[in-house]
Amino acid sequence: MSDTTFYYIIGGLFAILAVLLFNSYKEKRYRDEVRRQFGHSDQDALLDSKREEVRDGQGVLNGGMMYHQHAQHSEAETVVATETATDFNTASRDEAAPVPDTDVVAAVVTPVMTAAPVFEIHEELTAPVAETAAVAEPAPKSIKDLAVPGIKNVLSAAAKNEGVLLLDLQDLTRMELPWFDNRVDYMAYVSLREPRELHTMPRLSNRHHFRVVGCTMDGRFQLAEPIPSVYYQGFVMGLQCISRKGLAVREDLTQFAEQVRQFAAQMGGGVAVANADAFMQVAEPMDELCVRVDQTIAIHLVSRESVTGREIKAALENLKFELDAGIFWYRDVHGKNLFNAVNLDSTPFIAAALDEQAYRGFSMLYDLTKVPAGEKTFNQFMDLVVKLSSNLGLDLVDDQLNELSTQWLKDIRSYVVERQDEMLSVDIEPGSDLAERLFS
Repeated sequence: MSDTTFYYIIGGLFAILAVLLFNSYKEKRYRDEVRRQFGHSDQDALLDSKREEVRDGQGVLNGGMMYHQHAQHSEAETVVATETATDFNTASRDEAAPVPDTDVVAAVVTPVMTAAPVFEIHEELTAPVAETAAVAEPAPKSIKDLAVPGIKNVLSAAAKNEGVLLLDLQDLTRMELPWFDNRVDYMAYVSLREPRELHTMPRLSNRHHFRVVGCTMDGRFQLAEPIPSVYYQGFVMGLQCISRKGLAVREDLTQFAEQVRQFAAQMGGGVAVANADAFMQVAEPMDELCVRVDQTIAIHLVSRESVTGREIKAALENLKFELDAGIFWYRDVHGKNLFNAVNLDSTPFIAAALDEQAYRGFSMLYDLTKVPAGEKTFNQFMDLVVKLSSNLGLDLVDDQLNELSTQWLKDIRSYVVERQDEMLSVDIEPGSDLAERLFS
């Protein structure tokens, strides 16, 4: 072999080695850059800033699943419900965990979660407390049928017997109103001795959502509002004790009960308040179930170089996503939000900057508590993910930059269905008004 040939061979080997090293260097830069945007494995890279719909605490990304779990006892801002009669406003203990085995089904004691509450009834505000078990009876469900039987005749009876409560407190405790669920809401009832206007909304909690429903002069129930010339005969009040803020503590219930009693005294009425011990026996297992099912699937679509905001916007809008408050939302035919796409680095998508800015990619989120139950909805979500990946040339990865396998997707589909079935077993319909309240 001549020296020239030898040098050619050596030069060729060096060239091949240089190409391999360069590709390795580019791959490392790509991974380091994306990891920088994703953050550490113990951080919520997508939602690092706090959001109302996520329980206080750090979200954890693990295998593409982001856990939005209930906080134990976190501080929260005062929230007062001010809905109208037809407006149902929606009033995480975060820890790292692997994707649970799909064959694990946590036990839920349904009889405990549907036990009848006990009420402390004060017909005279200075009278001793008498505890009476409320017996579950059929009750009207629709708003138009929520008139109390015989309520239109009670005023004439009250006129003949001054000081008698306009509404029977025992009857009130048996009412099933669509604004409340006695497994979630700590209930109190106020019956007046004479019709009264509501001049100001009572302040009944500084940590948790509450609702006040009033019974008007025609015997109809509606969300109470301080409107002149609208007179009420009584009120039903509920403190929402389960949400992403965490389960309320006994002190919250005690404070709520005391504030309701003060309100009743100011209005000149009698009051019935649910027994705190009986309520907590129901609420605690309900909250434990909420912790188990409160999870969001996160699938990340990442570019090996970059993708322009213009391309992202066009691809998402082509699939009917809409940009709102820095997030792209996918809504159903009724306008209800189903899925959303968020920026990888947790910053909002700014409409004015999308055309000029480059991104590493984005993440698709699937909150299993907020979308209709079943494989059909998850398949719809995955169909959108695959289309976006194909149209934009993006890789589907988890937070460790591992490519998502077909088996992983099958396992996640099964897991989602099982967790939603667990919700359905206790009459929590994913995406329903109750689910919106529990997971807000």
